[in-house]
Amino acid sequence: MEKHLPIKRHKSLRPLSRDHHFGLLLCWKIRQGFKNEVDVQRIKSYTDWYWEHHLSQHFEEEERVIFPILGSENDKVKKALAEHRRLKRLFEDFLEPVKSLSLIEEELEQHIRFEERVLFNEIQSMATQMQLEVLEEHIHQHSYCENWEDKFWEK
Repeated sequence: MEKHLPIKRHKSLRPLSRDHHFGLLLCWKIRQGFKNEVDVQRIKSYTDWYWEHHLSQHFEEEERVIFPILGSENDKVKKALAEHRRLKRLFEDFLEPVKSLSLIEEELEQHIRFEERVLFNEIQSMATQMQLEVLEEHIHQHSYCENWEDKFWEK
C-alpha cells in the first residue's frame, strides 16, 4: 500500500481541504450504509442533504476562486471540472439510486484524492503570493453542521 505523507497546505487552501475531509467521511458513511444493508432511500436522503448544504457550494467555490489560478485550459482543471459535472449528475439521479450511490462513493473519494494530492499541490506551487492572499479573502471555512438525525452509518 502506497504511503502518502501529510501535505503542507497553504492556509488559504485549508478550508477547502477541511471540506474534503467531510467528503471522504460521506463516502465512508455510504459504504457503511451498504454494509449494514440500510434502506437505500435513507442513504439517498442524506446524500441529497449533503449535496444541497455542502458539496454543491464547495464545487462552486473551487470553480469560481481556485481553478482560475491555473486557467480553464489546464488539463488538471479540465479533469476536475469534468468530475464535478459527473458527480453532480450522480447526486441528482433519482432513477437508479443504488448505482448512483455506489458510484458517488467511489468517484467522490477518487476526486478528492486527485484534488488534494495533485491539483491543489499544483495550484499552491503556481499561485503568486497575491493570488494566495486573494484566496484567503474569498475562501471561508464553512461551519460543518451535522444535524442529521438518522445516523444510518452506525450499527
